[in-house]
Amino acid sequence: MIQDESKIHIIGIGSDGLAGLTARARELLLRAKIVFGPESVLELLPELPGERRILGADLHEASLQLAGLLGQPNIVIVASGDPLFYGVARFLCDKLGKDHFEVFPHVSSMQLAFARVKETWEEAYLTNLATHPLETVLDRIRVAETVGLFTSKQEGPPEIARTLLARGLDYFRVYVCENLGGPDEHLTCGELQEIAEMEFSPLNVVILVRKLGRPDRPATPVLFRRFGNPDDVFAQSRPKSGLITQAEVRALALARMAIQPGCVVWDIGAGSGSVAIEAAQLSDPGMVFAIEQDAADYHLILANSELFKIKNLKAIHGTAPGVFAGLPSPDAIFAGGDGREVASLLQSAWQRLRNGGRLVVHVATIDNLSSTYAILRQVAGQVDALLVQMARGVEQLESLRFEALNPSYLLNVIKPHS
Repeated sequence: MIQDESKIHIIGIGSDGLAGLTARARELLLRAKIVFGPESVLELLPELPGERRILGADLHEASLQLAGLLGQPNIVIVASGDPLFYGVARFLCDKLGKDHFEVFPHVSSMQLAFARVKETWEEAYLTNLATHPLETVLDRIRVAETVGLFTSKQEGPPEIARTLLARGLDYFRVYVCENLGGPDEHLTCGELQEIAEMEFSPLNVVILVRKLGRPDRPATPVLFRRFGNPDDVFAQSRPKSGLITQAEVRALALARMAIQPGCVVWDIGAGSGSVAIEAAQLSDPGMVFAIEQDAADYHLILANSELFKIKNLKAIHGTAPGVFAGLPSPDAIFAGGDGREVASLLQSAWQRLRNGGRLVVHVATIDNLSSTYAILRQVAGQVDALLVQMARGVEQLESLRFEALNPSYLLNVIKPHS
């Protein structure tokens, strides 16, 4: 591969400095005329003969300095670990253009930290507290199974632990990984209460692992919405929290149910009760019956009802359609959960639905869509089907990207008046 000396080289550094680099990366650093980098990283490279320039937190200012050096040879930027993983390289490539840079990644300290605690980071929530303060990411942490945090001077492990405890997020086991890859590397594992009283090296990564069986603590906004509340407002059981009817889908389903004040509503397979609770707010002074066979989810319905101060909702711990006989006939029905289970209930539910009432079924997979659609066609004739595909915007460093939600399907039927 032909090397372009006019490019600015961005080199990832480990705690072992030059010793841990490839021959090519060492050569570039030793020949460098100017080396930019955070002070903590430059201290790992005392052998460098070139001019050192501190690269601070203001990346915009750094980009202005570098713009004036574009095309000059022997300019190097050093960064900790992988410069493209929550590092400086992505920002500079977006700001000044990828063609001006060549990146030499090192193993990220986050990758090393997860390896040390022997946890996968495939689905972990990862963030950098230097650019995203803890207060701004608490809701993401609260609903995560595993969390990886690059700490900052202002928010180190003790400060993180105290903040989580103050917000009731006491269900994480904490790992603090210090000086990863160096001779003084150290791993501390403990409870939040213990970590809050300790001191650590400034070079550390924090990993949070949710304890088994611990439910989410719901966030408490100043004002609840009548419908379409954020998913993380509701207490959910782990590991099933991802099965909640998502806010956007929930809002569409409730709209199709056409709930009016005074309506009787059934929510079959209610889970944590998100649809039932919002249906209760729309139907008041009507009544909503949330049917759930799982004991843990039944108690979550009760907890969420108390959180929202709902008085017109009755949670039913039992199996459908057996519990239908003791309930008043509904004006609207919502059925969620596993489509294969729901399909066997639909005929019984349709028979109990009042004339002019609406039955809405939420299905998550194509296989279950087919069987559910066929049964609804059989009992109702005309079926209104909706494919729901959405993406939510998230910030990463200085840019906006979108994370797609899993596609889902809403099937809607209306019972004739005659």
